[in-house]
Amino acid sequence: MLSESLFLRYQRQISLPEIGEQGQLSLIQSHVLIIGCGGLGTAASLYLAASGTGRLVLVDDDVVESSNLQRQVAYRQSDLKQNKARALIKQLEQLNPHIKLRSIDHRLSDEQLSLEVMLADVVLDCSDNLHTRQQINRICYFQKTPLISAAAIGWQGQFSVFDFAREAPCYRCLIPFDNTHQNTQCSDLGVVGPVVGTLGNYQALAAIQKLATGRFSVKANQLHIFNGETMQWQTVDIMRDSECKVCASVMNLTEVES
Repeated sequence: MLSESLFLRYQRQISLPEIGEQGQLSLIQSHVLIIGCGGLGTAASLYLAASGTGRLVLVDDDVVESSNLQRQVAYRQSDLKQNKARALIKQLEQLNPHIKLRSIDHRLSDEQLSLEVMLADVVLDCSDNLHTRQQINRICYFQKTPLISAAAIGWQGQFSVFDFAREAPCYRCLIPFDNTHQNTQCSDLGVVGPVVGTLGNYQALAAIQKLATGRFSVKANQLHIFNGETMQWQTVDIMRDSECKVCASVMNLTEVES
């Protein structure tokens, strides 16, 4: 049972029939790994912390720069030159002192990331480079940990949930390479702050759905594409690549063994 103070704090969520007190308890007992504390990670973590998600682990090796403040709205002028994960934790502690927070200020090896993914109920990929995205996808796939992925650049954004059920596609089926030939960072192409925030909020919403109700309400293994200029969404199914280096190779090995 929730204490009276926590019940009052989360009353608006508890009032929803899909969540209720049991769903709130599930949120409080949950563990989320957020990789990347930029525009996506800051937006997602603020709402996850506010919702009462019990444990958040934040990973980022970068420091806060002046150009980040246009879209990474959890940071303040006083956070400049500080590690993003540590600076974000300070903000989240002020927002909700009832949750547990841990920061990691360096990039994770496969072994370290595997351990962090194993501990998590859900992983949010808020990273800004394809190499990290493929690493996260591969490890989440092997551990069958739900992955909520998003990206944004310019006026455009995309969002996907991967549940890694049998014969389901993975992120590598969608993007079958490790690096882009062109530099597509925000500093080169620009990005509209609310577009990033929209995608980060979608990640938080999907995570809350899963943690509080036990399932995703949004259909998994689809690519949701957001156009910030027209404020319209498009949705396409992600098809499993029969030659995928991650999910196809595992499936083929399973078939041989059985």
